[in-house]
Amino acid sequence: MTDTTFRPLNGHAAPITWDSFGPVSLVKQPDPAPAAAPEELAVVEAVDRPDNPLADWLTVPDAPVLPAWARSGASIVANAQALARLTWWHSRYHGVRTPKYLVKTVLLAARGFYRATAGIWPTLSAQDHSAAVKALRTQVKARPEDVELAVRLQVAHADRTRTRRWRFGAAAVGVAAAAVGVTLADPMLQAGIGTAVTVPLAYLGRGKDTQLLDHGAPPLRVDMSAQQLNDALRAAGLLKTAAGKDEKEQPRVTCVMGPVRDGRGWAVIFDMPRGGGKTASDVLAKREVIAQELGVDEIQVIMSRVRAAKGGNAGRVSMWVADDDPYLADPVPSPLAKLEKFSIWEPVPFGQDARGNRIAVPVVWQSMFFGGLPRRGKTFTQRLMTAAGLLDPWVRHYVADFKGGQDWMGMRHVAHRLVLGAEDDAIAAFIAMLKELLAEMERRFTLLRGLPTSICPEGKLTPAIIEKYRMPFIFITVDELQECFLAVDDKVREEIVDDLGRLARRGPAAGFISNYASQRPDAKSVPTKLREIITIRCCTQVTDKTSSDMVLGSGKAAMGADASLLSEDHKGVTVLVTGPASHATVKNDLLTTAEFNALCLKGRALREPLGQITGDAAGDVTAGAGRVGVTIAPVLSDTLDVMRHSDRLHSVDLLARLVNLDEDRYGDWDLDKLAAELDAAGVKRTTKQINIKGKNLAGYRRADLEAAVPEELLLAARAVDPSPSTEAPN
Repeated sequence: MTDTTFRPLNGHAAPITWDSFGPVSLVKQPDPAPAAAPEELAVVEAVDRPDNPLADWLTVPDAPVLPAWARSGASIVANAQALARLTWWHSRYHGVRTPKYLVKTVLLAARGFYRATAGIWPTLSAQDHSAAVKALRTQVKARPEDVELAVRLQVAHADRTRTRRWRFGAAAVGVAAAAVGVTLADPMLQAGIGTAVTVPLAYLGRGKDTQLLDHGAPPLRVDMSAQQLNDALRAAGLLKTAAGKDEKEQPRVTCVMGPVRDGRGWAVIFDMPRGGGKTASDVLAKREVIAQELGVDEIQVIMSRVRAAKGGNAGRVSMWVADDDPYLADPVPSPLAKLEKFSIWEPVPFGQDARGNRIAVPVVWQSMFFGGLPRRGKTFTQRLMTAAGLLDPWVRHYVADFKGGQDWMGMRHVAHRLVLGAEDDAIAAFIAMLKELLAEMERRFTLLRGLPTSICPEGKLTPAIIEKYRMPFIFITVDELQECFLAVDDKVREEIVDDLGRLARRGPAAGFISNYASQRPDAKSVPTKLREIITIRCCTQVTDKTSSDMVLGSGKAAMGADASLLSEDHKGVTVLVTGPASHATVKNDLLTTAEFNALCLKGRALREPLGQITGDAAGDVTAGAGRVGVTIAPVLSDTLDVMRHSDRLHSVDLLARLVNLDEDRYGDWDLDKLAAELDAAGVKRTTKQINIKGKNLAGYRRADLEAAVPEELLLAARAVDPSPSTEAPN
């Protein structure tokens, strides 16, 4: 899991941080005091000496003075804000149910009135006298000749009659007076009197299971206690079972915190018992069994080791069990879509984990690899990183998309080099791009070595060096890398792997940020020697633990970083590994293709004033058309894009590339329609037959397509300096 120093409140739970559970010292130590003079040291006695009877009493307790929620201003503010949100939510929740509560109150008051009447009836009817009257009447029947007994009966009967009349009369007068008073009273007073009468009656009418207000929160789907946790660990073989001993004497975990409610789940931090030979790593490896014993799915159990830096040890585990699948909620829109500018020096907003904590990924000095099954959001996730670079004008982009579709087409407005497709000409352009990058890397290292330490103290790029020597970060984005490797022979593949490896290994110090993506990376698709030098890895759903380890690193599934646990419903959910012991399952932010293309245009606008539109982007006719107010036919623009690496192409191959680029537009086109549309766009072919590798078929020359571009666009492209100057070091 990614460590956070503060987690915002979620639901009713207070923030839980390891700052609240600092390391506890078992050694008695006095408070540090100023250094004493040598003569004083001879007479000062240590408080914690074994023979000091007051040592225990004088030892300062290790317990914190303030509760966890009051130890920082941020925590107090967060709790106050959470209380305000909770109060506002309950006010709305119960406010809409007020009519229902009024009806329930009236019904309870009616029941209370019946109970009150039934309770007061014996008093009104003077039943306290009835027992004596009944007893005398029975005696009179048995002894009718006893005159004195008959007289006593008559007197008792008369007393009961007078009592009944007095009590019923007083009650009637009281009710009549109250009725007249309420009738003549002010409406506000009537409402108050009615409330004063109804509330006690409703209270009297309640039952043992009667609840006036509805539950403000749904019932818990998952319940957990320390006993259930111990039972689950014992069933998983992590706790020994001592034969012949009582349950209380069995080995148990020590709960440092919890189990407590934490947002939409339960949180607990526990230590494995000593003497059992089980560590925190053993607990992580039994995630599936523990989830089964707790009655939940694996995806709901989030576990991680607690390291010594956070007060942990080799047997301390942090566990959070969600009430339901925490990754099925709608994705959060990426904040990058609304930003006007972004610094690549800052961590890139990436998504949120199961508890709702925001996850940001630093990319400077890093290299990245994205893997997983198709159509699980891999490209969308990879584009988040590149999108952050678009909003920093001091980032130069090199992009290779071996799928050749619409996903990266917007980068033509910004990218210094853009390679689309996996055809021979695209592969050749990619190899040339790598050679250009390697040459630029060596040039940068030569320049950095020549700079004084006052300017370049660590031998790396700094913001000052970037602007002074016009040496921007270089963002290398390669999507569907396996298509390139499968399209070349073994010798060329080895050369490409070596070049990519050098860029990922040595490039970060020179400002190179590698951003690679592939499907299941086996030994042929993406060789191990390339994957193993990548620092940040991210994986969408895969078929098994072996495939997950291929992307995230050997042994990561046993540590809890297992992308095979994700299902088809987890689109845009990835397992992110940022270090040897740092991983998190993340619901990635959503950046749509339309938003990404808008960011490409925004990135071009940021770079134009700084002269950072270079290379292929400088000759982008679509961007030039918008700048000078000239309209160019979409088919001409798309044809130039798919032929950016070829000087000639057969019509059959040209149409196939257009379909791959945008199937919705060109999927039902044939060769005749293609020719008609290009003729309408102003393309005049110098020859209709094109000879390529001995095949003489109908086709187009790039020169003929460029001739159809208005002269204003060509002048606009020449006006952009394709290669900004670089100052020599002083």
